[in-house]
Amino acid sequence: MAKRKLILLLAIAAAIGLFFVFDLGRFLNLEFFKQQQEAIEAYRQAHPLLTAGGFLLVYVAVTGLSLPGAAVMTLVGGAIFGLLWGTVIISFASTIGATLAFLASRLLLRDSVQRRFGNKLRTVNDGMAREGAFYLFALRLVPIFPFFAINLLMGLTPIRTWTFYWVSQVGMLAGTIVYVNAGTQLAQIDGVGGILSPAILGSFVLLALFPFLAKKLVGWIEARKVYAPWQARKPKQFEFNMLVIGAGSAGLVSAYIAAAVKAKVGLIERHRMGGDCLNTGCVPSKALIKSSRFVAQAKRANRLGMRSVDVDFRFADLMERVQRVIRDIEPHDSVERYTGLGVDCIEGQARITSPWTVEVDGPEGTHELSARSLIIAAGARPFVPPIPGLHDIPHLTSDDIWELRELPERLLVLGGGPIGCELTQAFARLGARVTQVEMAPRLMPREDPEISEMVIKRFNEDGIDVLVGTRATAFEPTDGAYRLTAEREGENVTVEFDQVLVAVGRTANTSGYGLEDIGVEISDRRTVAVNDFMQTNFPNIYACGDVAGPYQFTHTAAHTAWYASVNALFGRFRKFKVDYSVIPWATFTDPEVARVGLNETEARERGIAYEVTTYGIDDLDRAIADESAEGLVKVLTVPGKDKILGATIVGEHAGDLIIEFILAMRHNIGLNKILGTIHIYPTWAEANKYAAGNWKRAHAPQRVLGWLGQFHRWQRGGG
Repeated sequence: MAKRKLILLLAIAAAIGLFFVFDLGRFLNLEFFKQQQEAIEAYRQAHPLLTAGGFLLVYVAVTGLSLPGAAVMTLVGGAIFGLLWGTVIISFASTIGATLAFLASRLLLRDSVQRRFGNKLRTVNDGMAREGAFYLFALRLVPIFPFFAINLLMGLTPIRTWTFYWVSQVGMLAGTIVYVNAGTQLAQIDGVGGILSPAILGSFVLLALFPFLAKKLVGWIEARKVYAPWQARKPKQFEFNMLVIGAGSAGLVSAYIAAAVKAKVGLIERHRMGGDCLNTGCVPSKALIKSSRFVAQAKRANRLGMRSVDVDFRFADLMERVQRVIRDIEPHDSVERYTGLGVDCIEGQARITSPWTVEVDGPEGTHELSARSLIIAAGARPFVPPIPGLHDIPHLTSDDIWELRELPERLLVLGGGPIGCELTQAFARLGARVTQVEMAPRLMPREDPEISEMVIKRFNEDGIDVLVGTRATAFEPTDGAYRLTAEREGENVTVEFDQVLVAVGRTANTSGYGLEDIGVEISDRRTVAVNDFMQTNFPNIYACGDVAGPYQFTHTAAHTAWYASVNALFGRFRKFKVDYSVIPWATFTDPEVARVGLNETEARERGIAYEVTTYGIDDLDRAIADESAEGLVKVLTVPGKDKILGATIVGEHAGDLIIEFILAMRHNIGLNKILGTIHIYPTWAEANKYAAGNWKRAHAPQRVLGWLGQFHRWQRGGG
């Protein structure tokens, strides 16, 4: 087998080498054909079969060896043989040549590629095994990639040779007809007037429109395929333009946009309007953080010139305040407000029964609603890992920790991400003895190492026992409390605790409301699979927010909701691709950590060249006056340029300060313009300007400055 492969490889290499050595490509251009057109036509009339056979063999050789010139030969074939016979000859020649290239790729490369990259290609292989014929047909019909590349790449997949042949024959036929038709008109060009003739112009307009029309056709075929089992259930009329499942951030924004453009929209929520953000996430956590930060600042009152400040509080009162804050914000997300905006707010458990219908089980019974488009905004929930014993003991998550009215004496926090870190510090500052366990080597593993160290340093000052690089292995009850057994650096460690908060991440809500019943696809990340337009595999069903990912933030939920709702309402006219180019986030620990774009860790992982500029907030006048002079501004830029690749800020108000860099990245504003912008003195925002100033000093034109120094000495009369 190895010998056969070597012989085949040498033969292909020799043939390709001869093609370029003897410059045979000069015969495969329109200029050569126009020069020889009369002679070729005379030979064809004298030897029609020989001409057709010779042309077919040359075409097979060109496509089989993946040589340049197939497109020109298609046009020439139309000019020589006309539309009918040109199409027949080229259709078979191109398919035979493509299949030869496919077989060569399979014989020479497939085994080695699959051995080396088999794990990474598993998803591709599975998809090709299931629906390889349709994928190949779409690629043939819509020329996104060069045909020769498709031939070679398909040879690496498990698609059958016969399937490859007939799908290629059918899929390339429409494009072949369009090109051959254009070629028939080329034969009639004698001058500029011929180029401007209606027939020629019509042929090239069709050539230009073909990819667009073919793409539309593929979309129509794909939609017909996915909707086929449900066509009998499609309503003749719809009650709503759009139905939204879930009234969290993504669902509220989707419904708001639809109502704003006067669409009839229904918003279905089974529990509480506002979703996780209002009821169990952003709002309650920031309310508790504010209270805990006040307690911590009182303990440091001597730094502000005071002898001492005593804070008398009951934990239950703080948690009641959290609920009051939720109630104060509730009207922003209430049924009354959204009803006033024109949204039909529907209480009940939703179940998707077809691509256009949703069954709602509510207080008034069960009824079915219909809509032209559906938006899934079902959110996410805390993930509780299957650690032995964990499910056998009481455990808290970010959903139910707000029900506490008694401060745990010993609190174990499992997880070192944003939620775990925020609540760890808040409870520690309110008096709990907190142990935080994180499996990764450091807290907040998405941030740069020195950023994590700044947070850990403050945690240590707050009396938190931080155990990083520690993997929880088992939970068990003890006398009146509980025990965690964990593995750290090859040794077992134990932690005694009274309450455990599980904060190791969140998982999308993808079950329990009909997705599995109708066949909405789920991604490898266990989120609803969507394309760049937030569409699922059903073109009229969209998903946004945490249930679709990839980012699980309130602000990104609102961001993706705009694309989902606008595309759902107006996608038949124009669709918008979701833009993830500038995604910011913040962790509201003390110090706060805010970031947008790349950090050093990600830039190195992706192999992106960068420069780093930092400014220490310990130098900032306002920070010194506020007795909060710690932290930094860290900016990544393109080497030698002021274009911002990303920024990280650590310190007080970091979540507010990062806005300037978000705006700059979104609108392509560089550090030079930030430096040239007046910032009020003394403010925290000056830190951004000083970071830009540090970049400017590092890129000062030293040679020009040397000349200026000489000029000024001359001005002073120094010769």
